[in-house]
This record gives sequence, C-alpha cells and structure tokens, in this order.
Amino acid sequence: MSEDLLVRRDGAVVEITFNRPERHNAFTKAMYAGIWETCQGLAEDPTAKVLVLRGAGGRAFAAGNEISDFVDADAVAYETWIHGMLRALYTLPQVTIAAIDGVCVGGGLAVATHCDVRVATPHSRFGYPIAKTLGNALSAPIVYRCRAVFGESITRRMLLTAELVGAEQAQSVGALSAVASDLDAELESLVSRIVDLSPVTVRTTKRQLADRSERIDTAPAFDEQVLREVYSGPDFHEGVRAFLAKEKPTFRG
Repeated sequence: MSEDLLVRRDGAVVEITFNRPERHNAFTKAMYAGIWETCQGLAEDPTAKVLVLRGAGGRAFAAGNEISDFVDADAVAYETWIHGMLRALYTLPQVTIAAIDGVCVGGGLAVATHCDVRVATPHSRFGYPIAKTLGNALSAPIVYRCRAVFGESITRRMLLTAELVGAEQAQSVGALSAVASDLDAELESLVSRIVDLSPVTVRTTKRQLADRSERIDTAPAFDEQVLREVYSGPDFHEGVRAFLAKEKPTFRG
C-alpha cells in the first residue's frame, strides 16, 4: 500500500486509514485499488472479524474523488470500476465500520454507506453536493445505497439541493449507530463487542442482506447511457474547469 492508504492489523481487527489530510483524504484510483485489494484478501480470511475505515487529520473521512482521475479517464468506466470496489466492500464476511470524523461527502459517503455500521463525531457532515460543484451524476446503485441508509427524503435533499446533513440528523434517521465526541473510545467499545460475536451469525446475516441488495441495487438499463451523456456534457466540463481554477461554476444544462 502507498502512504496515502495505511493498512494495519491487530489480531482480528483490520484498519484502513485514508491518509491524504492535506486533500481532505480525497480518493485516488490507487487508494480505491488498495481498498479493493484489502477486501479481496479479507474475503478469504476467516480469522479477521472487523474492518474499520477512517480518515486521517480530524477534518474529513473522505471528501470525494481526486478530480484529475476523472479528467484523465473514461469517467463512466471509472464509475463502474469504483462500484465493483464498493460491492467487494459491501459483501465482505467481516463487520465493516466507517469511523467518521469530519466531512464525509462524494466518494467518501459512497464508501461509508457500503459499510455495515457508521459512527461519527458531532461535527461530521454528510452529502453529495455535486450539483453545485462538478455537475456530474452518481451511478444509480450508489444513489440506491444512499437511499437505503439515509432514506428517500434526505437522499433527495442531499442530491437535489446540494445540502449537507449533520451528524445529529443522520443519527436520527438511523444512518449512524452512534455520535460520540471521543470517537476512539466509541470505536473500541463497538469493536470489542463485535469480536466476541458468532462469525456464523455474522456471515449468514451479511449474505442474506447482500442478496436482497443485489436485487434492488442493480443499475437500470438506461444508467450507462445517461452517465455517458452527463460526463461528456457541458456541465461536467464546466464543473471540472471551475474546480481546478478554484472558481464558482456556471452551469447551463
């Protein structure tokens, strides 16, 4: 793994740290690949019971994707590839925990919603503000997963008004299992309970939940064509231009 993605193991607990605090831990393709590689190893590892994902620096879990990765690649193919990584994370036999301290938006929120459990500090915020930043669109399965975690009303607000949601409201709708000022203490308590649980119960339950998700989180037939239109259209190009220039974008639709 690179310095941008730190992976450590302590007995049955594996921890991944997103380590780009100067960029609010925005994901690069190499970081996504590192998460996927870790998931592939854990999928066949019965001795691991918990995977914790967190961001370094205390300001962000992860703030979206590194924009240059979209500029330099087929954006739709990249979205499809990212979804493969998210499915690998979601279908792990271990209990996965997103430990969120700060901003959790874009790709960061996609990763967090594909974890089993989310805990956060009180100042954490969540959302997909892409309608006012890049003018792109999410793949449908990521939208569906957000809806499953946050509910339809908040998902619509996140995407249709570009509003960020606070930790208290996220907890009130069940998206967070806990909000704690001492995130490490909350995490330690949670992990200590999980490692004593029956792996059979955990594996079976996760397989059942993943099977249900497989039916409802499949992209509709029109999804790829719509995304190609979005990523080749004027709003996304303007969003990228403005982002790189540190300007407010002027979207024309």
